[in-house]
Amino acid sequence: MTIAVYPGSFDPVTNGHLDIAQRAAAIFEELIIAVYDRPLKDLLFNTKERVEMWEKAIDDMPNVRIKPYPGLTVDFARQVGAQVIVRGLRASADFDYEFDMALMNKSLAPELEMVYLVGKLEYLFVSSSRLKEVAILGVDIGHLVPKHVAIAMREKLRRVQGGLE
Repeated sequence: MTIAVYPGSFDPVTNGHLDIAQRAAAIFEELIIAVYDRPLKDLLFNTKERVEMWEKAIDDMPNVRIKPYPGLTVDFARQVGAQVIVRGLRASADFDYEFDMALMNKSLAPELEMVYLVGKLEYLFVSSSRLKEVAILGVDIGHLVPKHVAIAMREKLRRVQGGLE
């Protein structure tokens, strides 16, 4: 059985992330969406919230499970018995970043393969950070994220902007 890990901070989950997950789940017997628990960036949603968003997004995908992890992706992949790390590519800037990361991962874990899926055309411009930026300015992002994520974004931003968090 081939187990693949799809890692990321996913803050929030986008339709582009979901597209990559669906396509990876069709290729591999098991897909573990690995929600990074210690990213070096400011997050809008905590780890529990990001895991819950994914759980709702993949409820119709029986070979997919969600797990948070705190350390190196290659260590997590080994821990869960994965042979593959899946990543999505949107643009040439992604390629440069992912190429460097792939070289580091290969040096740390030569037994793991990296598989890259190119995002669908309609999601190539979508990034979690850009979505947060426009959502903070009041733009409706409902067509770029699963419905439950759009609702969670509106509620979270209302609380954050109201000083409740």
